[in-house]
Amino acid sequence: MLSKAKTNFLSEWFSNPKQDILSGLVVAFAMIPEAIAFSGIAGVDPQVGLFGAFCLSITIALVGGRMGMITSATGSTALLMTGLVATGNAQGEGLGLSYLIAAGLLTGVFQIIWGYLRLAYQMRFVPTGVLSGFVNALALLIFQAQLPQMGINLHYGEVSDLNHTDPILQGMQYPIVWLLIILGLFIIYGLPKITRIIPSQLIAILVITMISIVLNLDIPTVRDLSVGGGLPEGLPNFSIPFGSTADGKVPFNLETFGIVLPTALAISLVGLMETFLTQDILDDITDTNSNKNKEARGQGIANIISSFFGGMAGCALVGQSVMNTENGGKTRLSTFSSGISLLLIVLVFKQWLEQIPMAALVAVMISIAISTADINGLKNISKIPRSDTAVMLMTFSVTMITTPHNLALGVIAGVALAGILFSRKVAKVIEIKSIKISSEEIIYEVTGQLFFVSKIYFLQGFDIHDHPQKVKIDMSKAHIWDQSGVAALDQIIRKLTLGGSVVEVIGLNEESNNLFDRLGGQESSHG
Repeated sequence: MLSKAKTNFLSEWFSNPKQDILSGLVVAFAMIPEAIAFSGIAGVDPQVGLFGAFCLSITIALVGGRMGMITSATGSTALLMTGLVATGNAQGEGLGLSYLIAAGLLTGVFQIIWGYLRLAYQMRFVPTGVLSGFVNALALLIFQAQLPQMGINLHYGEVSDLNHTDPILQGMQYPIVWLLIILGLFIIYGLPKITRIIPSQLIAILVITMISIVLNLDIPTVRDLSVGGGLPEGLPNFSIPFGSTADGKVPFNLETFGIVLPTALAISLVGLMETFLTQDILDDITDTNSNKNKEARGQGIANIISSFFGGMAGCALVGQSVMNTENGGKTRLSTFSSGISLLLIVLVFKQWLEQIPMAALVAVMISIAISTADINGLKNISKIPRSDTAVMLMTFSVTMITTPHNLALGVIAGVALAGILFSRKVAKVIEIKSIKISSEEIIYEVTGQLFFVSKIYFLQGFDIHDHPQKVKIDMSKAHIWDQSGVAALDQIIRKLTLGGSVVEVIGLNEESNNLFDRLGGQESSHG
């Protein structure tokens, strides 16, 4: 009889081998253009994204908390790297990549810590408005990152040069690039209406590449992303980013730590947020449960491994994960297969990949931006509560106005606003009802939660200028949560007592009573 551990191992890896391997192969084709494009967004060679996709997929298949989920370089993490890479490159050649790798290592450490601190449980407190603002900002940033490849440079308010120097060729390139992008989008959105056997994004890349080769179009390609083409020549090698700046390395000291810390912290939080969202989607599709805290630790380990082998940090991919599930990929073997297939395809078809026009990748990234955005939420914005809309706009706005754009700060701002708006709603729930028994006795019935936000409404419910001989405050339908609540009740007791009334607090539950006994400043009857 097989042991339970061995049975679980076989179930997690080999319960569906044929479909898992085939699904992993298809997903690998969809991962390649994104990994290359996200490398461009971050400002590094394509091989950095490809090595990252390979290492992340292989590692997360072994240590992740969700079977069948695809992890790779992503737009949300790449966008956070742009400023760090630019800062490093300004200091010296190769330093941008070394800073990025160092940030990836620190990102992994943070994510392992978040996993042990059970950060996933705190996702319960992230409202839908924040998630909507997060994905909408991410979608716009992904689209905005494509504009330079379309000949638009918003930073300077003028047309960019599409990486070429010949002004005549520049003028000819713009309409060609735009037409190819439009053709790519037409294929991406039109082909699924006919067949879904092969991913439409892959077909779009093949068609645009063939047109470019056959017509010998002089337009930017993947080869132009770096001087040497930037695609892998072989398997990734183990290396560390620390050393002499003359060798393109960064020193291992507090100064380097200070430079990479903000980026690493942001990537660790944003990456886990996107990963947890993807995990929830797959759990819902498959009607299963998975371990988010184990996944957080797995993501951390995967980012450390990826960084040591020259890859960029990443997180779970929503689109590819859903694609894997829909294609029948259920076990860890499908994730493992996607990583192996990706590297084999890149090594075998390197010369072909270098000829992919950037226009094809721009079309793919625009489609990803559209699928990333919360289109349904935007369509129904008039039906959504104004508080949720305000939270969404806060998350979106803070992300867009920060320099560099910071998704983590956007999320923090959105959660903070959501907390304030929620507190205001809860505060108004407290109710004070005055019952006049006689001219000498009044009972105040308190209903609701008494804490720092509802304190003002609590105080307004009492007539402190009316001083009958006896006042009862009935708290049997209320609860005191904090010191502010105790202070508010204590304040009412003190003012009524100073006016000559005998005050009695009744109905306090045990927890509220104990809190009042510890913090209350008045000698009063409260039973």
